Amino acid sequence: MMLSAVLRRTTPAPRLFLGLIKSPSLQSRGGAYGRGVVTGDRGEPQRLRAAAWVRPGASSTFVPGRGAATWGRRGERTEIPYLTAASSERGPSPEETLPGQDSWNGVPNKTGLGMWALAMALVVQCYSKNPSNKDAALMEAARANNVQEVRRLLSEGADVNARHKLGWTALMVASISHNESVVQVLLAAGADPNLGDEFSSVYKTANEQGVHSLEVLVTREDDFNNRLNHRASFKGCTALHYAVLADDYSIVKELLDRGANPLQRNEMGHTPLDYAREGEVMKLLKTSETKYMEKQRKREAEERRRFPLEQRLKEHIIGQESAIATVGAAIRRKENGWYDEEHPLVFLFLGSSGIGKTELAKQTAKYMHKDAKKGFIRLDMSEFQERHEVAKFIGSPPGYIGHEEGGQLTKKLKQCPNAVVLFDEVDKAHPDVLTIMLQLFDEGRLTDGKGKTIDCKDAIFIMTSNVASDEIAQHALQLRQEALEMSRNRIAENLGDVQMSDKITISKNFKENVIRPILKAHFRRDEFLGRINEIVYFLPFCHSELIQLVNKELNFWAKRAKQRHNITLLWDREVADVLFDGYNVHYGARSIKHEVERRVVNQLAAAYEQDLLPGGCTLRITVEDSDKHLLKSPELPSPQAEKRPPTLRLEIIDKDSKTRKLDIQAPLHPEKVCYTI
Repeated sequence: MMLSAVLRRTTPAPRLFLGLIKSPSLQSRGGAYGRGVVTGDRGEPQRLRAAAWVRPGASSTFVPGRGAATWGRRGERTEIPYLTAASSERGPSPEETLPGQDSWNGVPNKTGLGMWALAMALVVQCYSKNPSNKDAALMEAARANNVQEVRRLLSEGADVNARHKLGWTALMVASISHNESVVQVLLAAGADPNLGDEFSSVYKTANEQGVHSLEVLVTREDDFNNRLNHRASFKGCTALHYAVLADDYSIVKELLDRGANPLQRNEMGHTPLDYAREGEVMKLLKTSETKYMEKQRKREAEERRRFPLEQRLKEHIIGQESAIATVGAAIRRKENGWYDEEHPLVFLFLGSSGIGKTELAKQTAKYMHKDAKKGFIRLDMSEFQERHEVAKFIGSPPGYIGHEEGGQLTKKLKQCPNAVVLFDEVDKAHPDVLTIMLQLFDEGRLTDGKGKTIDCKDAIFIMTSNVASDEIAQHALQLRQEALEMSRNRIAENLGDVQMSDKITISKNFKENVIRPILKAHFRRDEFLGRINEIVYFLPFCHSELIQLVNKELNFWAKRAKQRHNITLLWDREVADVLFDGYNVHYGARSIKHEVERRVVNQLAAAYEQDLLPGGCTLRITVEDSDKHLLKSPELPSPQAEKRPPTLRLEIIDKDSKTRKLDIQAPLHPEKVCYTI
């Protein structure tokens, strides 16, 4: 059972010094005290005699003493040595042995004393601690069920959500310790019941923090709980997880009433219900899960009404309003239960490169899934151009290399059956891959190389392709030109009317008579195209959209300049008009990106290299109508040279708001560099 994996039996430790560390008498602090070491039938001591006082200037060492009593197999009482914490200026010599034996527990004397020293050092460190701040004191008070101390510390400003150095909070401590009164006080003070524990396992935490695993183990048992399996991972566990592990009905109910999420999973993917025993706690959790799911569904529906998918997509994608509307309508049908549950949603995105097809798929995945890494599966179909590469898709059959690894698609669909799957550049895939996708798109299931069937009817499959991209681009440009001529004929005086005419749609006649024959000739099968729910067309950018792309790219570099070099970058409005001329309909937004890098970022890099940009300065990009070179060339320009288009120059703005142009020298061409031998 999962519960037995995280709880452990309270059996004596197999080693002598671990038994000493787990001794309950070590929890006493201050004052001189002494007790005999009493062991059970396995000979492991349960108590330790120690003196806490150390005189100033002396070093504290542990030396062998006498007076320990053990119980034999038949109740015989025998004497064994014990350790006494003594104040001394010298430690035990290597030659000192325990009375009556030549070695300690079968270990040579030097090694035995070293192990004793390690154990005692950890005991002193872990059990003689005194909380030095309010947050640590709050943890201790929550563990000790000291309600008055908890209230006092909170009133004095202790952070109710503060974490222990190993990752847990006071609410988690109180929940695992059955301290209901403390739980109520902490929740009333604003403790978050959905915070996850940052403590994983003893050994992993010790490795992450660079401390000894024994120190982590003792701290975990002393400050948190000693009934948890130190090998199990607790990362991501909430206070509700720990209350369920403690099987405390009242605390579980209190946490649920205060907003604890019964569906929250830890790092292992387990909800609190997975750790519940049969009984009232399990019934309460099942009822709470049903109610929470209903509330969550209503909350998500309200959020969708307030912030529709189309509005969210437009925040990240420029243009493509028709494509966004088509995808948004299909997903809205799925979210509200108006779709065929026996078949998955399948889209085919058509258009030129760099026009937003892949980005729309990514943003759809982010909208559908909080965990975008698991919820978005991307496969580059150019990697499946050969017939034998089908094995990478669904996994190799039995007897072949890589059979146990599984396929790239099947392995990820097992983890998230309702993921958004992107088949990028599907037109490059081998026909055998398309044959496998027929079954995937029709029945929503896929059989891997091991013969296991994966049900993925809730998944969303998106294919992108550049097939017929030239025809779509030319048709869109023709439609825009016709719309522009109509606007001019109406004597439009402002840009608003012209921008409205940029919104064009592809006619059904063009789709049936031009696009579909091209798709049929490429994919060579009607049944494949018949399984596609929506064919989405991505059109070239219009003038207003190109201006947005240029400003978006300039804003990106302005932010980068501020973060990396503390330089403020500004630009005139005419700069965007100059840069958008670099748009290429075949390369989409990538052409704008490259144009900004060539004409702006190159100048910034050259000026920075020539030490022309002081830290904290302000730069402005301006347009200069000149037939001079963009960068100052060492050679004189030819008088027969053609007139240059408008160029971009960098100006630095001084503190008194005066501007001066930067004199940037052009780098030498590699062929003109002379090397001295």
